[in-house]
Amino acid sequence: MTDEQVTGRVTVRVPATSANLGPGYDSFGLALTRYDEVSAVPAEGISVEVQGVGAGEVPTDESHLVVRAALRAFAAAGAVLPGFALTCRNTIPHGGGQGSSAAAVVAGLLLGRAMLPDPTVLTDRDVLELGTEMEGHPDNVAPALFGGFTMAWTAATDGRPSTVRKQVHPDVRAHLFSADRAASTHYARSLLPPTVPHADAAANTAAAALLVHALTAEPALLLEATEDRLHQQYRAPAMPETAALVAALRDAGIAAVVSGAGPSVLALTDLDISPEPFARNGFEIVPVQVDTIGAVVTTG
Repeated sequence: MTDEQVTGRVTVRVPATSANLGPGYDSFGLALTRYDEVSAVPAEGISVEVQGVGAGEVPTDESHLVVRAALRAFAAAGAVLPGFALTCRNTIPHGGGQGSSAAAVVAGLLLGRAMLPDPTVLTDRDVLELGTEMEGHPDNVAPALFGGFTMAWTAATDGRPSTVRKQVHPDVRAHLFSADRAASTHYARSLLPPTVPHADAAANTAAAALLVHALTAEPALLLEATEDRLHQQYRAPAMPETAALVAALRDAGIAAVVSGAGPSVLALTDLDISPEPFARNGFEIVPVQVDTIGAVVTTG
């Protein structure tokens, strides 16, 4: 993440993110080169204009998620949010498993921090904590903030979220199959059982450990490293087209996973492959790369 203290107009660009990556449930996340951008200028009161995804569908008042996050940043700093005119230019699908809500939360928190009289009162760790508080888990918030491949967790001692960022191996290529329909993260979570077999938990632990190595050092192991027995199989009946696409890709030797809570699909390879043979109705093949920067705050 990069930012600078600003006066007047402030613009925040935040990447899409794919959480879980198979076995890294509620922990792993990957930033992708698909972006939402928000801009704000001083104004009387608060107004919101939405362009692109969500236009005509999401609120255009103080209940808008970006505004709520900016308000949360000011409240955390003990300050009163000034009036501003907000413009949101969205490309990340809502409910597509690409971190749209985390992008809005991160954008609002960074927008709020930039408008504070002293932005340094909120650290990056504070922003991560506030974002996790609003999202409920840090797996999308961390890569949206910092870019790259992140592993996030909540400390057992104080309940505060933390993250480690890793550099993705340069041979890793991402292919995003963006679903044209939305899915509810809350509903997807409701499909998960309260307990899982010990063997499945052990298998996911091994795969998650291997995935860290595969993404950062040995991409040839990505197929084995993205095996999941913790959540995808339980959600499959609610999104059969997604499950079928993941299965087709994996049968062809391509490391494919449900992106976040779905219904989009992310494929990771170390080879130059064409995703076109796997085109399906209901999925748009979106060219993406791994975003290595994270959220960016600029002026002007």
